[in-house]
Amino acid sequence: MSMTLFLILCLNGLQYGMLLFLIAAGLTLVFGVMGFINLAHGVQYMVGAYLAFFFLQLTGSFALTVLLSLGSALLIGLLLEFFVFRHLYHRSHLDQVLATFGIIIFLNELAKVLFGPTTLSIAPPELLSGSIQLTETLRYPVYRFVTIFAGLAVAVALFLTVSYTRTGMLIRAGATTPEMVSALGVNIQKLFMIVFGVGAMLAGFAGVIAAPIFAIEPGMGDNLLIVAFVVIIIGGVGSIGGAFMAALLVGLIDTLGRSLATIVLSAVFNPSFANQIGPALASMLIYILMAGILVFRPQGLLPAKGGA
Repeated sequence: MSMTLFLILCLNGLQYGMLLFLIAAGLTLVFGVMGFINLAHGVQYMVGAYLAFFFLQLTGSFALTVLLSLGSALLIGLLLEFFVFRHLYHRSHLDQVLATFGIIIFLNELAKVLFGPTTLSIAPPELLSGSIQLTETLRYPVYRFVTIFAGLAVAVALFLTVSYTRTGMLIRAGATTPEMVSALGVNIQKLFMIVFGVGAMLAGFAGVIAAPIFAIEPGMGDNLLIVAFVVIIIGGVGSIGGAFMAALLVGLIDTLGRSLATIVLSAVFNPSFANQIGPALASMLIYILMAGILVFRPQGLLPAKGGA
């Protein structure tokens, strides 16, 4: 593997990791604070992408599109919490899974009705459409750099909010001792609404910044939801720092593993077979890592403070 290819794969892995973090951060807070299994969290990523397509067609401004999409994703998350999720907090996990799975089906079908079943795409903003010369043989798109830095900025903002604000203190306490938080007179209903709204907005933001890179289509968030659950298990339920560390780890392992597995198999088998089997084997690496974490460190790499 050449150094140029290695750098490209590392950058792509960081970008993928940032998208995973934006999705997993909200999911780990919802699951950690409330113990609520929200399978519909991944569909918020799809909603963000479709909102970006809609508002860009409407306004023609990417900056305005981001602001309108974030606000709309937050509003949709709050509406789902008010009309659906809050009625499931004290129900069994099976009820939560069935109800949120129904939301996935509903929103995926709604996307087909509103936008059609065909794949859509949007172009990056003209200001960010160029590339940066990293080495003599490597130019990397500016927009992909921006997605990496946007994810890092959100990670820093979340860390500061969760670590140094009163709301963050309540979220951290709720992730470890929710009964005590409720006993102290904290409005748990309001706290849950804030967590759900922020989680939905983060997943929507991931969809917005991913829209110029990936295809926009119904069901685009379903596979990412599975990987996001892997991320929060590896990082530690309820831990923002753990979600960040695990998301980067999973992004790099998945991206680098696909090429490395193909190269290793090519040394033993014919190239055609290696190209077919390599990516499939590489995708198993993150689940093998998750299994190892569950066996040797079930609380995660960086569990929430006060966790087991």
